[in-house]
Parts: sequence; C-alpha cells; structure tokens
Amino acid sequence: MPKYLLLKHYRGGPQPHLPCPPMDQWAPEDVEAHIAFQRHVCELLEQSGEYVEAQALTPARTWVRYGGPDAAPVTTDGPLPETSDLVAGWFMIDVESHERAVEVAAYVSSEPGPGGEPLYEWIDVREVMSGAPAAD
Repeated sequence: MPKYLLLKHYRGGPQPHLPCPPMDQWAPEDVEAHIAFQRHVCELLEQSGEYVEAQALTPARTWVRYGGPDAAPVTTDGPLPETSDLVAGWFMIDVESHERAVEVAAYVSSEPGPGGEPLYEWIDVREVMSGAPAAD
C-alpha cells in the first residue's frame, strides 16, 4: 500500500477559504478542541490500520547548512522564509489509494478553528517515494 504524507502548513496553499489568526491568538478552548480533533483523527486511522505517524511542530526553528570540510555547520534563526513556507505538522498514512489519501486529507481539513468553525485548511498530499529513482 502506498504511504502518503499529509502536510499541514502554518499558512500555505492556495487562497485560504476563511481568514484565521495564528493559533497563538486563539482562545484556549479553541486550541484544546483543535488538538482533540487531531487526536481523534489519529484514533480513527489507528482503528482502520492506516496510521503510521503524526506530529505537530512548534513555530521555532533554526536553519542549518554545511559549513565546509573544516568548519562547523552554519546556523541562523533569521532572516526566514514567509510563514506560508513552514510546516506545522503532518500525518503519515498507509492507505490503499491516492483517492483514500485525499479523503483523509479532506477530513483533516475540517478540523475546528476559532469558535469551533471548520478551518477548511489546505492539506498538502504527498506520496512517499517507494524506491530510489532508476539510474539511466
């Protein structure tokens, strides 16, 4: 069965369906409802045997690049790309088809936001490469 990565972005994808403030500006009960929904999705995927992994990420980050053979890695915490480029978290699923991956992503997109309203968040659906590309 193919594996898919369902990427959640802090802000990303096509034009948002509904404007939504960053999660750190939500009411505590809205954050709790959002996280409870994420746990519910994990439970449903575990029950169906499609769950592989899910993680949420903090917005804090460090950029790293190779510094050369005799140098330490080069790190910075800025300047940074737009927040639309940053991954908020993901679900890794193992499903029968691309259609099923899209179905799961659509359900994840219905997660609650401020006031309990669905976010209609864009979810990036990416199939995991099953093997290395053939060398020509």
